[in-house]
Amino acid sequence: MLTLHRVRGVRLVPDGEPAAGPAVLVDGGRIAAIGPYEELLAAYGMGVPPGRAQSRALGRARVREWDGVLTPGRAEPDGAALLEAVYHPDPREAGELGSEPIGGAALAALDMTEARWGASARRGLQRLLALGTTALTGPFTRPAVRTAVQRSGLAEVPGGRPRALTVGGAADFAVFAEDGSALVTVLAGRLVHRRR
Repeated sequence: MLTLHRVRGVRLVPDGEPAAGPAVLVDGGRIAAIGPYEELLAAYGMGVPPGRAQSRALGRARVREWDGVLTPGRAEPDGAALLEAVYHPDPREAGELGSEPIGGAALAALDMTEARWGASARRGLQRLLALGTTALTGPFTRPAVRTAVQRSGLAEVPGGRPRALTVGGAADFAVFAEDGSALVTVLAGRLVHRRR
C-alpha cells in the first residue's frame, strides 16, 4: 500500500536542514520517493488515471498530512540502560510505585521475573516511540527485553545514530512539531505512535 506523507519539511539526516514543501512516499516498509508534494501527488495520488499512475497501486496512495518536520527520528544511545536497568511500572501499580521509571534501591526491592522485565520493556518502548525514537543502542542481555525490542520494530544501531532517509531505504521516521514533540512515529511504514 502506498502512503504519501505531506509535511512542512523533510530532514534526510537528523541534523540536516529541512527542505521546504516536500513529501515522502512510502510503499509497504520502504521509502519509494522523496520530493515536492505536488509532484508526488500528481504521480501517485488519488484520482490519477490508471494509465498515468507511476506505481503498482494505480494511483491509490493514501495521503497523510502532518504539521511538522519529517526526520529519521531519534536514536536512543542508552537503550539498554532504559530497558534493563530501570522498571517501567504497570499503570495498575501507579498507586504503589508511581508512574515514572524506577531504578536503584527501589528496583532492587522488587521481585523482577523475566515476564515482569518483558512487560516493563514493552512499556518503556512505548515511551520511546512516543518521543519519536526509531533506533536504539543495545546490547540487550535479558531475553525478555531482547524479545520485546525485536518485536517493537525499532532498529538496534551501534553508535546511536538513526539511518538517513533514502529512496529504497527503510520507512523508519518520525514527524516533529515546532515544540520538538513527536506527532507520529513510523517503523517499516507502519504508524506505531500518533500523538492524541
